[in-house]
Amino acid sequence: MIRAIFFDLSGVIYVGDRAIDGAVEAIRRVQDSDLQIRFVTNTSRLTRQTLLQDLFALGFTIASDQLFTATSAAHSWIRQHGKRPYCLVHQNILSEFADLDQSEPNAVIIGDAADGFNYANLNRAFQLCQQGAPLIGIGRNRYFKLGNELLLDAGPFISAIEYAAACEAIIMGKPSTAFFDQVLATVDCNPDEVLMIGDDVYGDVEGALQNGLQACLVQTGKYQPGDEKLIAGEFGPYPSVVEIIEQVLNQ
Repeated sequence: MIRAIFFDLSGVIYVGDRAIDGAVEAIRRVQDSDLQIRFVTNTSRLTRQTLLQDLFALGFTIASDQLFTATSAAHSWIRQHGKRPYCLVHQNILSEFADLDQSEPNAVIIGDAADGFNYANLNRAFQLCQQGAPLIGIGRNRYFKLGNELLLDAGPFISAIEYAAACEAIIMGKPSTAFFDQVLATVDCNPDEVLMIGDDVYGDVEGALQNGLQACLVQTGKYQPGDEKLIAGEFGPYPSVVEIIEQVLNQ
């Protein structure tokens, strides 16, 4: 029995600047049901407020307390541990860390920095981690889809710093157990009663399965033919989030 659904955002309920066909109505049907819903994303190019505004513009009405972002989790970790971060992140989300003391950094945060992933910035991150600064990753996705292109995400660059500095990153976001636990703590059910719906076979689906949730893979967003063969388990794939919701509501 499914009692809660965790939705990934980009690639699942929207792609680029358009909602997935039928997704707005499908999400509305879930919101009108007894199911608990949460939206969980590793997106690190948009602030939390921008995400909510963009979703509203697409026709989705999502409560702020239903949205969990890896960026917010990274900010919380830094604050809880009293660290001063060097932020190698996208310029669009620098404001998310503006309230933190960033002088003489003793921690490193890496997200999808886009063109910020140049030698000087990566070398600065390496030097700090090599000296013992903890490495905080905003997600560990390998790539993402923007328009019709697949683009490198933060994961490969996090791995490069780990390799060079002989350290292990603390990952905020999917597939981190700590991130899934944070979201699970807000719903009134067991992990095996929660369904994670995503387009990333590793971060969304494998991450959910390894943390005791059920999972479904959609064939929208970054999905590539054959992704379903990359990991073990029962998770589809399904044409889109619409078919999955229809099946769950008819359970």
